Amino acid sequence: MRAAGRGLAALWREPRLATVLGLGFASGLPLPLTFGTLSFWLAESGVSRTAIGLFALVGTAYSLKFLWAPLVDGLPLPPLTRWFGRRRGWTLGVQAALIATIAALGVTDPATDPAATAIAALAVAFLSATQDIVIDAYRIELLPPEAQGMGAAAVQWGYRGGMVAGSAGALYAAAFGGWGVAYAVMAGLILVGVVTVLLSP
Repeated sequence: MRAAGRGLAALWREPRLATVLGLGFASGLPLPLTFGTLSFWLAESGVSRTAIGLFALVGTAYSLKFLWAPLVDGLPLPPLTRWFGRRRGWTLGVQAALIATIAALGVTDPATDPAATAIAALAVAFLSATQDIVIDAYRIELLPPEAQGMGAAAVQWGYRGGMVAGSAGALYAAAFGGWGVAYAVMAGLILVGVVTVLLSP
């Protein structure tokens, strides 16, 4: 029993679990920015409830990600694949695009141009779903079989932390600096995932 406990402690000291935790944070962060946080912003901007309900359709990207998962799994992303490998290259490429689109979403005005806000939100949701695909595959390949269970737990903890940042954190930032600042801060927090990938195997 004591030997098993030492084995578990050794697994939790595995640096790759910290990698999975950081990736989970980056994976969970964008979700509220296209759902709850975005709905709050839309309501505050005077967008009708019907339109807010239609905005929920951007979430279909998460349900349909299986359609393009084989492409992400099989295609290289030059030159990032050559520099960082397939999983890391795809993750970094998607995260760079996420930073840009989250910041772009923050500078739209749903009160005067809801279509632009919807397009930006859809882009964020698509890229976030794509990031989920890559991170899931990377986690499975990164960890040894005996650490897969702990890896699943670590990614969920990180994911929940990212969701808290993208919901409560974004609302606090909006209260102090407005929605543009809030989404800019959230875009900056994706750098947690970028740094995690750069420091990972």
